[in-house]
Amino acid sequence: MNFLRGVMGAQSAGPQPSGAETIQKLCDRVASSTLLDDRRDAVRALKSLSKKYRLEVGIQAMPHLIHVLQTDRSDSEIIGYALDTLYNIISNDLEEEEQDDSEEENSQKQVEDLGSQFTEIFIKQHENVTLLLTYLEEFDFQVRWPGVKLLTALLKQQGPQVQQIILVSPMGVSRLMDLLADSREVIRNDGVLLLQQLTRSNAAIQKIVAFENAFERLLDIITEEGNSDGGIVVEDCLLLLQNLLKNNNSNQNFFKEGSYIQRMKPWFEVSDDNAGWSAQKVTNLHLMLQLVRVLVSPTNPPGATSSCQKAMFHCGLLQQLCTILMATGVPADILTETINTVSEVIRGCQINQDYFASVNAPSNPPRPAIVVLLMSMVNERQPFVLRCAVLYCFQCFLYKNQKGQGEIVSTLLPSTIDATGNSVSAGQLLCGGLFSTDSLSNWCAAVALAHALQENATLKEQLLRVQLATSIGNPPVSLLQQCTNILSQGDKIDRRGSKVQTRVGLLMLLCTWLSNCPIAVTHFLHNSANIPFLTGQIAENLGEEEQLVQGLCALLLGISIYYNDNSLENYKKEKLKQLIEKRIGKENFIEKLGFISKHEFYSRAAQKPQPTFSSPDHMMFDHEFTKLVKELEGVITKAVYKSSEEDKKEEEVKKSLEQHDNIVTHYKNVIRVQDQELEELKKQVESLKMQNEQFQTTITQQVSQIQQHKDQYNLLKVQLGKENQHHTSHSDVAQMNGVQPEDISKLRDEIEEWKRKLELLQEQLKEKDSLIETLKLPSIEGGTTEQSSQTNKPSGGPDADNELYKEVETLRSKIQSQSSDINKLQTENHELLQKLSLTPVPVSGDGGTVVVSKTADLDGRLSTLLQETKELKNELTALNEEKASLKLQLDSSNSTVAILQNEKSKLQQELAESKKEQDDLLVLLADQDQKIIALKNKLKELGEPVEDEDDTESGDQGEDDEEEDGEEEED
Repeated sequence: MNFLRGVMGAQSAGPQPSGAETIQKLCDRVASSTLLDDRRDAVRALKSLSKKYRLEVGIQAMPHLIHVLQTDRSDSEIIGYALDTLYNIISNDLEEEEQDDSEEENSQKQVEDLGSQFTEIFIKQHENVTLLLTYLEEFDFQVRWPGVKLLTALLKQQGPQVQQIILVSPMGVSRLMDLLADSREVIRNDGVLLLQQLTRSNAAIQKIVAFENAFERLLDIITEEGNSDGGIVVEDCLLLLQNLLKNNNSNQNFFKEGSYIQRMKPWFEVSDDNAGWSAQKVTNLHLMLQLVRVLVSPTNPPGATSSCQKAMFHCGLLQQLCTILMATGVPADILTETINTVSEVIRGCQINQDYFASVNAPSNPPRPAIVVLLMSMVNERQPFVLRCAVLYCFQCFLYKNQKGQGEIVSTLLPSTIDATGNSVSAGQLLCGGLFSTDSLSNWCAAVALAHALQENATLKEQLLRVQLATSIGNPPVSLLQQCTNILSQGDKIDRRGSKVQTRVGLLMLLCTWLSNCPIAVTHFLHNSANIPFLTGQIAENLGEEEQLVQGLCALLLGISIYYNDNSLENYKKEKLKQLIEKRIGKENFIEKLGFISKHEFYSRAAQKPQPTFSSPDHMMFDHEFTKLVKELEGVITKAVYKSSEEDKKEEEVKKSLEQHDNIVTHYKNVIRVQDQELEELKKQVESLKMQNEQFQTTITQQVSQIQQHKDQYNLLKVQLGKENQHHTSHSDVAQMNGVQPEDISKLRDEIEEWKRKLELLQEQLKEKDSLIETLKLPSIEGGTTEQSSQTNKPSGGPDADNELYKEVETLRSKIQSQSSDINKLQTENHELLQKLSLTPVPVSGDGGTVVVSKTADLDGRLSTLLQETKELKNELTALNEEKASLKLQLDSSNSTVAILQNEKSKLQQELAESKKEQDDLLVLLADQDQKIIALKNKLKELGEPVEDEDDTESGDQGEDDEEEDGEEEED
């Protein structure tokens, strides 16, 4: 300080020296003074001059300041002054604050260059950065805080170079992480800013910082500061979290596995009273929503995105976002960003999409959230960015969601439309937007409806059933017909917005609808006005605005050719190609088709799924539609140039390929089923092995216990023998070594019982071993054996045969008894007749009367006997017939048994043949693969595109199947 007074006194006495001279004298003092106080005063003076004379201090004093950092480490005050001086030299923040708005941009560029040049000088020696890192370990506020600010300024000026130096420095990043744990908020907050600069665009440092427990510390800071209600510190922490997670799959996975997603839920707890949102709260919540989107971005790997989406559903984060979505009083930009966030959280995740479909808006009566959002999309008074966000949300809801697509299309079908008109459905809103006078609503509704049909041929066919009532008294027309009618009217209808936008939207809808759906193509071609309209549009020479419409018309005509099933005589493929050649020209057609992919709007839409447009007029293409154009452009070009013979050959090849694919698929399914059965049997075998091991362990333990008991028994036996030698009486033998005879008998009984248990366990073990052996047999043999065992059991079985024989024997005995009764009656009749013939007939008198009466009596008895005999004969005949029928039944049962035995032998033969056929399966698969390769080579020769990846995958699958069959045979 004395030196500084001397310098100032000299200035007042004589002519005042310039700033450069003063700085030079101060630098000399720092370099030459031996007293620490003098050097400290000189560095303090340089610090005060460094803001005004930045260039001079930087040029002259930087080497001396670095030397102070190297030599005067023991004095924290001079180190603090030196670090502050270096910060003033290198940082551009101070100059930017002092600049007036009237200054030119030139000066600002010069200032930025100055800071960058000084930084380059400082980091040229890597030891300087390493030295600065060591000062950050000091707890002294005078040293640590200036060091943090200086390193932050270095990173702002020369970020990549400083990052590389810190990365190779031992424990460099770990030292910086300690700043977040500092109890002094100013150092902690500046440490967050330092880590923001350090982690920018450097994946390696981002990983190190993440694994140094950065997520835990930052989330703690956000919670301490009040989440979304916090100040600028929360904003800085959120920006740092974005740096760590954006485009860094490793950190995203670590964030999810560390259960940090669950800690994000309190951020979005918004109170019912949403009035008076501060600007800082809006900023914080906006960054929080962006952080959620970073985790579920469509550009992330699908697996990582899916796991984060499920975690957000299970922890209730999605439900919280839907609450904000349906809340009142939320600022417009927060509501728009929330819609975009919910869109990406549900995109492609079935469980999240199902939940979103169940969300209702708090209205009376409650309406589905999808319906409320669609009402905003087709309402032209809503902000443009909000309408784009709703469209994106609807697209994400339908992405890979066939169930959701079906629900939307079903609201348009006649059987499900609400006849009362009390509620508005999603389908009705889309139709209303499709045919409104606002071109932006037309485009959004057309794109939304196209997403409801994306990659779903069934819904494309069902949508053909939709009928629209155009006006009272006129018959209804189909939705397809109404779209083509509006398309053909063109500019005749007065619309608000772009003239081309409506037609582009309708053409995109029709192209999506007709692609890969021959039935829809047939319905489109049924209207005789459609093809002339398309050819007329393509053939005309219009302005640049209409070129896009011409290209889409060419695409629609090409789809009508490529997916044409030739069911209409006047519009077969060949006739449409001839029409193109005559009226348009093939080269001209292909040129118009190329207008689509060459358009600037097409390139923008192809970049990412979210529809982001600077103005409504730029809203022309949808991301999913660009994929369809890329897929169809080449095949349509080839289809137009192909001849009819080539088309026939291609169809034949396709049919043969489909047949072969069906055969291969069938065999693969058979092998897959067998593999599943084999896996189940293996699991059973493993479980039985485990049981066997447990039994073996139990047996071993019991055997050891038995051996112990045997040893005890032998010992007692020996002791008993010794006692018998010394004691002759029975009473003396009663006790020996404290063991009673009753105890010995009990031990013997226990030994016998253990032996029985051992034998029982050994038998159980044998049964388990035999069961394991039987399970190892192939599953097919088991099934066949089961079938054969069932076929060995004919209907009725032996018991039924015995019953039949018993019935026949009973009937025979009845017949015999009845025949004996008949014989007795016949003999009686014969005897009576003989008596009658031997007795003389008296002429008169009482005796004659008696004879006559006896004769009459005999005749009556005889007639009765004859009648009974006749009845018995009839009964006998019936019994004989019944006997014959029973005989036939017996013969048929015997023949059934024989047939079943033959079937059994046939099944055994078929079993042997099936085993042989199973062995030949792989050979047949190999032959089929060779045929497929040959046919695909033919396709390549014909110029048809063939994807090699499918061939490779099928080949790999075939090899895997062969290996699995080999494992089956070994088992």
